[in-house]
Order: sequence, then C-alpha cells, then structure tokens
Amino acid sequence: MYDWAVLWEWVEIAARWTHVITAIAWIGSSFYFIALDLGLYRDRNLASGADGEEWQVHGGGFYHIQKYLVAPASMPDHLTWFKWESYATWLSGFTMLVLVYYLGADLYLVDPSVADIKVWQAILISLASLAFGWLAYNQICKTFVNANQTVVMVALFVVLVAMAWGYTQVFTGRAALLHLGAFTATIMSANVFMIIIPNQKIVVEDLKAGRKPDPKYGKIAKQRSTHNNYLTLPVLFLMLSNHYPLVFATEYNWIIASLVFLMGVTIRHWFNTQHARKGNPHWTWAVTVLLFLVCAWLSTAPMRAEPEVEGQAQLSPEALVYAAAPGFDDVVGIVQGRCSMCHAAEPGWEGMYWPPKDVRLETPEEIATEARRIYLQAGITHAMPPANVSYIEPEERAQIVKWFRAAGVGGVEG
Repeated sequence: MYDWAVLWEWVEIAARWTHVITAIAWIGSSFYFIALDLGLYRDRNLASGADGEEWQVHGGGFYHIQKYLVAPASMPDHLTWFKWESYATWLSGFTMLVLVYYLGADLYLVDPSVADIKVWQAILISLASLAFGWLAYNQICKTFVNANQTVVMVALFVVLVAMAWGYTQVFTGRAALLHLGAFTATIMSANVFMIIIPNQKIVVEDLKAGRKPDPKYGKIAKQRSTHNNYLTLPVLFLMLSNHYPLVFATEYNWIIASLVFLMGVTIRHWFNTQHARKGNPHWTWAVTVLLFLVCAWLSTAPMRAEPEVEGQAQLSPEALVYAAAPGFDDVVGIVQGRCSMCHAAEPGWEGMYWPPKDVRLETPEEIATEARRIYLQAGITHAMPPANVSYIEPEERAQIVKWFRAAGVGGVEG
C-alpha cells in the first residue's frame, strides 16, 4: 500500500526546500558583492592597478579584497564563478510552479469567477508571460542604454504594475502574486544567464588570447547586477505572499504588489547608501513604513464594502469525485463541526476576522474542493485544528482518511 498524496507532499517539500536553500545562496552572494563594490576605497593609487580595495574581518580572519575594472595582468589558475546559485534557484522555483500551480491548476491557478479558461490555456499564459518578462525588460535596457538608470527602473516599474493587474485578471489571487514574483525572478536569473556570465566569459577569453578586454562588458554586467539587487526583496515578499490572504485574496492585491516594489527600492537604497559611505538616508524607512501602512489599509477594503451574493461554487472534476466518495456526508458533518468556525467567510472564533489561508469550509462544495488539504492537515497529520482546540476525535480523523482514500484520487494505490 502506498499513499501517493503523502508522497506527493514530500516531493513538494523537497522542491521547496531546495528552492529556499539555493535562493539563500544566491541572495547572500548578490547582496555581499553589491555591498563590497559600493564599499571599495577607490581613492588609492594601487600598485596592482586595481580599481579599488577594502579590508574586511570575518570568522576570526582578515581579508584584503581588490577589484579590477577589467582584469589583472594575468589570469589566476582558479576562478570562482557565481552562477549556479541563480540557475538552481530558478529551476527549483519553476519546479514548484509546475508541482503546485500547473498540476494543481483547478485549485490554485484557475478561478472561473475571474477568467473562465481551461487549464492548458492558463499554463500557456503562464509560460508566455515569463518569456515576455525577459524580452520586455531586455528591450527596455537596450532602449535606454545611455539614459539615467532611474529611467530604466521607472520603465520597468510600469511593466511590473501592468503585469500585476494583468495577472489578477486571469489567475486566482494567490497565483497572480506568485506569478508576478516568478515574472521578476525570471528577469533576474536571465540577467545572470544571458548577460552577466556571457559578458564575463568574453572578458576572460580576451585575456587568455592576449587581447585587451572592452570595459563595456563589465559595465553592462554591473548594471544588470544592480537591477537584481533592487528586485530581490519584492520577489521574496511575493513568493511568501501565498501564506497571507490579506495580501493575495483582497480586491486591491495588484496595487499592494506594486507598492511592494517601491518598498524594495527604499529599503535597498538605505543599505546601498550606507555601504557606499554616503550617509544615512533615514527618510527611506519613513517612506517604507508609510507604504506598508497603505498596503495594510488596502487589504481591508473588502471588509468596508457591501458583501456580494455569490452563486453556487463550480466543482472541478477531481472535487466531484471526492463529493461522490463514500463517507462524504459524514466528513462534511465533521468538518463543519470542527473546522468551519474558523474557516468561514465570517469566522466565529474571537479575534479572527478572516479565514486562515483564505480556506473556507462551510459548504459541501468547499469541503470537496479542499479534500487533499483536509486529508493531509486533519487526517494524516494533526496540524489542524491548531492544538486540537475543537477537540476532533481520533475516530473522526480516521473517517476523513477513509473517505479520501475511498475516492482514489491521489490516495492509496497498491
């Protein structure tokens, strides 16, 4: 007997953990080198011909670091390339996109009340949008190659706002913000794969051939690396947004996502200014807090509006199977009695104003739709209810497991 739902959950755990590990490695090296570059002392006439240097202390030792605008007179035998962190982050992130949103499209990607499209159409739109992101961004950089870099960032921000709105017109709120993060992360990783590393390879090959490298390649690579630096924090926020319904499941989620990009700029501006020893622009924190409060205010807008009367939920083919499985009526009674006081449009639990994770379990349709999550969180594990506050009995958990497995959709196979 093998429980494929549990196995699939562990596959997702492995992919997510890999994504987190590689993202930490990429972000860590990116932030370090930007801080290092900004903090170099360039007012010294170095005998090595380097552009700047800095002394650092860490881990009980001292480091003397020098940066060459092009390269030293001779190449070292070993050269460390910082690229696999970026590639592995994107690949593991795309794997998560496939596992959760493409293979679970009926639940997480497609919402017929937003756009009545087929799963294959939604996946095609998703893939096309990621490709479009890189093409649009790269064209912006080429068009404004000689302009002030602020112009480039403003143009990119306009594209990001348009995509934030566009995604919310096609996908579920959760998928919309996640895709905006993937859209931006694709630009960042493509910067490394398509521009930064190829440019550095050109410089290395020129040096090996005895030619003087053109400094423009290093300049372009630094430009793209700086863009990545300012986009990192918004991407992190968007990747975590699926844990917070107040971010993704609100009417103005696309505006919130847009403001998050501005917060990323203000936060990084403070750090980058400090690293460059150009002062302490504390005003950036005031702006960040203000933007954050605006986001919080926008998230509660639906609570101030008159509720709309919704029609009966449309069940996916998979949810219909669970609804028809033996024991479903008993499970509905269990879930409504043990879970729906919190997982409701208007939770009855004191101090709770919205359903956790935006999961609602008030109707048979909603319970059938969330079958896999109920099985894993309240059947197989004791994650729900938290601290078993509603006193769900072992027999009731067993009934949930029996019902889910009876459906045979991602359940037990011999």
